[in-house]
Amino acid sequence: MRRWLAPAGIVHSHDAELVLGVGIEILDLSRGGGCRILSEEAICVLNSYDVRGRPCLWVKVHHQGSIKKTTASPVAPFVTQLTCVKPTGKRGATVEKKREQNKMAAVSDHGLKRIVWKRIKDTIIADCKKSEVWKILILDPFTTKLLSSCCKMSDLMEERITIVEDLFKSREPVTEMKAIYFMTPTSKCVEAFIADFKSKPKYKSAYVYFTDYCPDDLFNKMKGSCAKHIRVCKEINISFLPQEAQVFTCDDPGAFRRIYSPHSQDKSKTLETLADQLVTLCATLNEYPGIRYKKDNNMMNAKTLAELVDNKLTRHYELDDSGKKKEKTQAQLLIVERGFDPVSPILHELTYQAMAYDLIDIQNDTYRYKAKDGLEKQALLNEDDMLWVRLRHNHIAEVSEQIPKMVKEISANKKQPDGKITISNLAQMMKKMPSFRKQLTEKTIHLQLAEDCMKHFSNNVEKLCKAEQDLAVGSDVEGTKVKDPMRTLLPVLLNPFSKHDKIRAVLLYIFSLSGTTDENLNKFIQHVKIEDEREFILNWKELGVPIITSPSFFPRKPTRRDRSQDETYNLSRWTPVIKDVMEDAMENKLDSRDWPHQSECPAAWNGSGAVSARQRNKSSTQDDRRTGSRLIIFVIGGITYSEMRCAYEVNQAVKSCEVIVGSSHILTPISLLEDIKALSKGPMETFTIEEKSNA
Repeated sequence: MRRWLAPAGIVHSHDAELVLGVGIEILDLSRGGGCRILSEEAICVLNSYDVRGRPCLWVKVHHQGSIKKTTASPVAPFVTQLTCVKPTGKRGATVEKKREQNKMAAVSDHGLKRIVWKRIKDTIIADCKKSEVWKILILDPFTTKLLSSCCKMSDLMEERITIVEDLFKSREPVTEMKAIYFMTPTSKCVEAFIADFKSKPKYKSAYVYFTDYCPDDLFNKMKGSCAKHIRVCKEINISFLPQEAQVFTCDDPGAFRRIYSPHSQDKSKTLETLADQLVTLCATLNEYPGIRYKKDNNMMNAKTLAELVDNKLTRHYELDDSGKKKEKTQAQLLIVERGFDPVSPILHELTYQAMAYDLIDIQNDTYRYKAKDGLEKQALLNEDDMLWVRLRHNHIAEVSEQIPKMVKEISANKKQPDGKITISNLAQMMKKMPSFRKQLTEKTIHLQLAEDCMKHFSNNVEKLCKAEQDLAVGSDVEGTKVKDPMRTLLPVLLNPFSKHDKIRAVLLYIFSLSGTTDENLNKFIQHVKIEDEREFILNWKELGVPIITSPSFFPRKPTRRDRSQDETYNLSRWTPVIKDVMEDAMENKLDSRDWPHQSECPAAWNGSGAVSARQRNKSSTQDDRRTGSRLIIFVIGGITYSEMRCAYEVNQAVKSCEVIVGSSHILTPISLLEDIKALSKGPMETFTIEEKSNA
């Protein structure tokens, strides 16, 4: 069998014929003579053209693997799109069906991501699709993250977008092509756009789309400088990131310090910006929710943000293009502050995703590890990895058991001898089974990651977890109340654990008692040897969490749901408080004294028929979920991976209501501790936020 190889940059014509039994591979020939296989498809296209409609030349390879260029040809720096028509025969139909399935998966068909991509397609792409001309897409850093979170380059190619460029980098003019500008409404972005058309236009025309409301002064500046080049200018109301199927962020870790630092001069502006982003979330979901917030006499941020969102939502729907006032929808938006549950961000979690991000150095969702051959490799942990989606909320004990079983199944299918599954064995299997390479690579990554997590667990974490769980829950494994928390804490302080681990244990002790005396705190600080870094502990007061109290202080502890009948691991008995909130909200059990209404929720809000998330109904399908209402919870100051997991668990149990959670950013225990410590640094350098309308 022979295969055909096409240079990257070819766009295949729509009149191409499908040739059965012939494969095609796409090569990157842009490295001066060498070539690298980018991808493989089980089709062959006979005719091909570049983006300007000129015939492209092919490269042919025989079964032996020798590569020959048919003739020299410049290669355009574009990604290849394959288009095949007139599939014939049984195999052709199978190939076409498989490509359609791949296309659906490529569009990140996961909750929020799917919704955001559809909105982008229905606004930005639909406007530009009236013309059959290929276009260039120009993005700023935020919109680059936004698009990367919900689509791939192949999805953009399907929509006739050939090149994606950075707004702030030097670009070569392409005057015969139209450009789509997708950017945030800031001075920096508008000035960069104007520069592209100020003297000699870089592109034939511009389609401009802002993530959010564009202030009048910026709009007028743009209009006065290059109005004749602008074909479309719209605000599409997406200024949040769909992080996961049920999780969003505002992509702003710095909001924590600007809100909670006593030296901050930008708290009001930051809350305004978060409110604007929450409004775009509601608009994207087509929701006009009732709003409630967690009342705290010491902290007013949740109340302030609830008021801002309520006012901005009212204004937004008054000015909506539909021309009629939108009624409240079957949704609730709950706003809480990070201090409402200080325990969950500090505990060592033993579910796969939370544990990995706590113990392993994972940056930008990228896991870097050393293979057995000594080479450093990396893997992206996101929802395109279906094994990650399947395993991420499982306990590490289950993950460590399941992955080797999966590998053995592959081994058995290929009649390989079963044996101990190790990374080196997998490497040998991959060489022998090319057709299973992708499956094995995926499982190898997670076998390695799970092994890394278990190494940390065996070395230190296992010893810490029992003490942490006893302090957090207030009772031991047998259910006996912890009468003397100090006896639980002391072994941790006397063992050679890391500084951060000891700080976490001390904090859990303090949280369990709702504060401690100044004398006790000084002893803890000496034990942990953080005399010069006591801010790790003291600064929690800025979040409204009591740290130093008098012996006569008796705080009212929140009532927790009874989970004594739940099946749990001994070292994973703690349940994040946010899960109680989700279940109480669905059952209409939130106390209005603790959860005041900023704006009334509809009387028919779907709570009466809800059941506890502990009563798992596994017979229903994922598609049954969005048949009722939505519950949106926003945490000011960061959300944890364990709290994100709760949204999926509750959704699995109560499919009549979709749960979506979000925050300014996602935090890990170490990142939160460092942010807490930094709160007392000051005075803060003023953080300038672009002024926006009150809309």
